[in-house]
Amino acid sequence: MSAHTISRRCPPQGDAGDIFPSNSRRRQLLQMAPALAAAGMAPWGKVAAAAYPDHPIRVIVPFAPGGGNDFIGRFIAQQLGRGLGQPAVVDNRAGAGGVIGVEEGAKAPADGYTLTLIGLSYAVNPSLYKLSFDPVKDITPIGKVSDGALVMVVPASLKARTLQEFVAMAKAEPGKINYATSGAGSIIHLATAHFASLAGIDMVHVPYKGGGPALSDTLTGRTQLFISSIPEALPHVKAGKLRALAVTTSTRNNMLPDVPTAAEAGLGGFEVSLWNGLIGPKGMPAPVVRRLNEEIGRALARPDAVKVLENAGYTAAPDTPEQFGRTIAEGLDLWGRVAREVGVKPE
Repeated sequence: MSAHTISRRCPPQGDAGDIFPSNSRRRQLLQMAPALAAAGMAPWGKVAAAAYPDHPIRVIVPFAPGGGNDFIGRFIAQQLGRGLGQPAVVDNRAGAGGVIGVEEGAKAPADGYTLTLIGLSYAVNPSLYKLSFDPVKDITPIGKVSDGALVMVVPASLKARTLQEFVAMAKAEPGKINYATSGAGSIIHLATAHFASLAGIDMVHVPYKGGGPALSDTLTGRTQLFISSIPEALPHVKAGKLRALAVTTSTRNNMLPDVPTAAEAGLGGFEVSLWNGLIGPKGMPAPVVRRLNEEIGRALARPDAVKVLENAGYTAAPDTPEQFGRTIAEGLDLWGRVAREVGVKPE
């Protein structure tokens, strides 16, 4: 009903009988109110969704510049800026394994202008740190961006040439195989402990302060297994100094196309994907979430964007907000169980 029509039907001032309707008329108006409200609100909802975004978006990357998480954060920020018509600006907020930046993002206004990139560490951190927010209830999943593989490498001098041979060797010599990690409680630690549990083997954990030293001692044979990022290990695999036994994702990686998955190598059920995706604070408007998710999907359907990811060892992995929410919840459950088995407790 237009404003002009309403003005024609309004009675002259002072006509109290028309201004204050009868009881029956009042009941009729109350019955109509929900429908009138819905009809009135629908156009405004569409206008608000169409107007988003009308200023730059902040993408919190809870890690320092450089490294895989930062690469994915800058990649998707660029893609979103291209699709949304507003700049998406990366804000690196490092600390506590990503917890500091994620907490800041979770407490931001839920208007779609502050997004946070999370990765697999998000599912591990509740086992390592005491959080000030609920990692499921206090966020809005927007969508996954990418999957990344790790690779299980051994020194080239080791007799085991396949994953099955390595498992057989470890079973024959319990407690004599050393595995390197980038630190106690790290995802590499938990992933390797998970592998050992599934394979039924007993190995000795040798933690290092970072992946570099762990890889160095695996190269020399001081440690006999390291689950590494592919870019770190690739030059040594190509040089014949390390042997790649398997990648940890459900599909092979284009940077190591001849290396089988763990399932193909005989260890079903072992899968570790370095996923990354975007979340927002709890209570984001559904139309804004849909818009962002659609833009992620459009970006990851472009061959040029897919190629950028593949060249860095990642796979485009768009999904729905609901699917990404399940990925987060399942990751929290899995890595929480593994952490309890290993004996890792929050600081």
